[in-house]
Parts: sequence; C-alpha cells; structure tokens
Amino acid sequence: MDIYGLDFTSAPSRRKPITCLLCHFEDAVLHPHQFLKIASLNEFEVFLKRRGPWVAGFDFPFGQPQKLIDNMGWPLTWAEYIEQMTMMSQQEFEDLLTIYRQARQSGDKHHLRATDAKAKAISPMMLHGVPVGKMFFKGAPRLLRAGLSILPCHLTEDNRIALEAYPALVARKWLGRRSYKNDLADKQTPEQATARRQLIDGLRSSELQERYGLRLDLDNDLAAQFSQDPTADGLDALLCAIQAAWAYTQASTGYGIPAHCNANEGWIVDPELS
Repeated sequence: MDIYGLDFTSAPSRRKPITCLLCHFEDAVLHPHQFLKIASLNEFEVFLKRRGPWVAGFDFPFGQPQKLIDNMGWPLTWAEYIEQMTMMSQQEFEDLLTIYRQARQSGDKHHLRATDAKAKAISPMMLHGVPVGKMFFKGAPRLLRAGLSILPCHLTEDNRIALEAYPALVARKWLGRRSYKNDLADKQTPEQATARRQLIDGLRSSELQERYGLRLDLDNDLAAQFSQDPTADGLDALLCAIQAAWAYTQASTGYGIPAHCNANEGWIVDPELS
C-alpha cells in the first residue's frame, strides 16, 4: 500500500512548500520512498487526484468544534458545512471567527474538538501562532472536492483514504514537550537538533513497533537529512505517514477511529486516542 504523510501549510510556496513523503507499506514495514514538494494549492489539488489506492495522513484539522457549528447555525453534516465554507473568502471566514470570539468571555473563545482535548492539541479555530484555522479553511474543502473517502467525516467508496494526522503526538512519545524544530533561524537551537536525533533513534528502535505495530526502514542518509533540517518539515511528514500506516493496520475496525466519535469534528488517528 502507498502511504503518504503531508506536512501542510495554508500558503505553500517554493520557499515553504507542503512537504509530502511517499512511503510503501508492506508486511508491517514502512519504507520511505520519495519526497514531493507541493508549492501551491493548485499543485495540492493535482496531488489529491493521484490514482489510488492510497492512504494519506494530513497535518491539519478536518473539522471545527461541534460547539462552534451549533452556535453558528451551520448545516448539520460535515460535507454541508464545508460546502458553506467554499462560499466565503478566506478573509470572510477569518472575520467570522474573530467576531465570534470577541463576543465571548475569556476562556471560551477557542473551542476544542473531542480529539483535540485528548491529543492536547490547539483549537482548530486558531488563526495566529500556529494558524490551524487557516489550514482547515484551505485544506478541508479541497479534500471534499477531490472526492476522497475522508474519515470519519465523509465516507465514500473511493480508494483514496484521507486521515487527520498530528505529528506532535508521535514526537511526544519520545520527547515529551521538548521542542525539536523551528522555522525561524534565530530560534533554532542545538538542543532541538539533539531532540531530533533522539526522536529518529526512537523511530528506528523496537519502541516504534511496540507503540504503532510497525517497523521503519530508514536508511542512514535519510535519517541524517531529517536530523539536520531545523524546520523538521520532512520529519513531520514522516510522523504523519507513521500515523496513517498505523491506521491502515486498523482498517477492519474503522482505521482506529472510535465508532462514537463526532464525524462533524473529525478525529486524529493515533493508538493513544483510539
């Protein structure tokens, strides 16, 4: 099976593309094969049309919190409210969230989905810092338009499977809350480089099989490339691929997604949350 891991950005460019790692998964071994650099959202749409079967882990929230959906009076199904998003410009969407937050009390401005609370992730309403709200707005409608089977939000008969990944959740199993990356050169530290090497050592050890039920075939050259990149874009793509591969091993039981989860919100695939 082809497994993709994608480190997503809402404004891809040649300088900062969406980093995609194609892996082959066979006999419980994940083999990283090829990097794809996706430098525009149009190129991202072309990527989504790649012939299946494949399974991909995307590093952005597929949905918004049910509390926001209810309070905004959005449609009752994921596909319907995502379609409503496509009728807005990005600025209109951001203004909508900003006005909504301004009218609410402190501590009740950025809601969490159930999966965010379990994963200790930030709210998909966030527009600044790590702007996952912008990533949602740019990513989720494109998944829908591509006709993928988007789990658990919008199941189709398509053999291209889209899953929500969260690389930080993998990294924490070896690093805790230690930082291992930064896009800004003046905030990149030797301690982060040490953390990346420790994380890579963990991924290459038997601990990965204990935690994810798979092994990683990672050669020394690629391991060095991951450890030497202070942005960790490629490393994050690998972590997304690991979560997607684990989910594929759980295909017979819903790809590791709990049956009771809210399909409007989406779910991060990881054994810790299943």
